[in-house]
Amino acid sequence: MLKTIIQERRSIKKFNGQPVAAADVTAVLEDAAWAPNHGNREPWRFVVAAENGLTAIRETLKECTIPKWNTLSPEELEQKTAGFKLPGAFVFVVVPEDPRQKERLEDFSAASALIQNAQLLAWEKGIGTCWKTPPWIDAPKFRQALGVLPGERILAMVQFGYYDELPKAKARTPISEKITYFS
Repeated sequence: MLKTIIQERRSIKKFNGQPVAAADVTAVLEDAAWAPNHGNREPWRFVVAAENGLTAIRETLKECTIPKWNTLSPEELEQKTAGFKLPGAFVFVVVPEDPRQKERLEDFSAASALIQNAQLLAWEKGIGTCWKTPPWIDAPKFRQALGVLPGERILAMVQFGYYDELPKAKARTPISEKITYFS
């Protein structure tokens, strides 16, 4: 079962606009938090926009990520904001920026494992996801809008949503070509 979910899961980039219940997102994150994390630090927190928060996050995304959006024509603005309108929920994963390099790397790795867990758990529920790291994720205006504090970093924006079409699998390099056996 798990092997099948791992092999069949795809990043969904074309959502159908149906909202994802906040309770479903919370349930996915609750189970995903069983990701391994050194010292059980649980180095993550989340900003979730679902249900009633969708309108507000879409407006925030528009205002914080599109330079001079108010000077664009309606057609240009529609084109630039199209990707914000169809996901059914957004999860921003926030991690501490530990000044110690080893701990920062451990925290980054643990949060990445949590995100992968969340993607697999959502897939099992019939919810698609897409893990994104857009260039504006570190913009001061955006960080402030999400309440990200000094000493924290937004690691990822994970879009959740329902979809009508399943993307095709891309060819993978055989793992045997990526293994060097030490002797």
